[in-house]
Amino acid sequence: MELVAAGHRLEAAWYGPPPERAPTLVFLHEGLGSLSAWKEFPERVADACGMGALVYSRWGYGKSDPRAAPWPLSYMHVEGLSTLRQVLDAAGVRDAVLVGHSDGGSIALLFAGSGLPQAQRVRSLVLLAPHVFVEDVSVSSIAATADAYRTGDLRERLERHHGANVDGAFWGWNRAWLDPGFRTWNIEEYLPRVRVPSLVIQGRDDPYGTLAQVDAIERGAGAPVTRLVLDACAHSPHRDQPDAVVDAIRRFVSK
Repeated sequence: MELVAAGHRLEAAWYGPPPERAPTLVFLHEGLGSLSAWKEFPERVADACGMGALVYSRWGYGKSDPRAAPWPLSYMHVEGLSTLRQVLDAAGVRDAVLVGHSDGGSIALLFAGSGLPQAQRVRSLVLLAPHVFVEDVSVSSIAATADAYRTGDLRERLERHHGANVDGAFWGWNRAWLDPGFRTWNIEEYLPRVRVPSLVIQGRDDPYGTLAQVDAIERGAGAPVTRLVLDACAHSPHRDQPDAVVDAIRRFVSK
C-alpha cells in the first residue's frame, strides 16, 4: 500500500476493518522508526480494540521517498500541521485514534492542538514517550546515538528498516535535535487546544525524557489525561512492556 502526501510517496499498511466500518488507529513512529520498526504491535492493538490500523513511514524513512539531511528544525511542526491531515485524507480516515511514539507523539499533539477543522476527526490520543520541550537528558542521549551510529552496529540495525534511506533518516533527525537552535523547541502552547482525551505512557527508565513531559501534558491539555508510568521500561514502552501497553490502550479506547 502506498500513500501520497505533500508530494511524496509514503509506504503504508492497513490492518483490520476499513474506515467506513470502524475507527482507525493511526500509528506515528519515532524519530528513528518506520512502518516495519513497529513490528507486530499495530496489528496486535487493532485486534485488541476491534479497530482498523493505518501504519506508514514518514518522508525519508523506511521505503518512503528519500529525504536528504539537513532537515528544518520545524520538521515536526510541518508533519503535525500540514502533512498528517493529507495522510488521513489520502487513506480515507474518518474517525481516528492517533498512536504516537516519541517524535510521533509530538506530531499527534501538534495536529490535535492545531485548531484545524480536519483535527476534529481525532477522537483520542495515545502518546508513548512524547516530547513537548527539550530536556538536557534528551540532548545527551541523542548525542550518544551519533557515536553509536558512527562506530557501533546502530547503522546496520537501522538499515534493516530504512534501506537506502538510513543515512538521511538518521542524520536528519540527529542533527536537528543537536542543533543549538533546537533547544528552544517547545509545543506546550498547543496543549490547551487538545480537547480530546489522551493516554500518556512513559517508561521510568527512559534515557530520552523524564516525567516532566507527562506533567506538562497533564497540566496543559484541554481535556482529561490518563498517565501510565511503567517500571523496567525505557524509551519504547510498546517493546519493553508490550502486554501492559496493549491492555492499557484497549481499556482506554473502550471508554
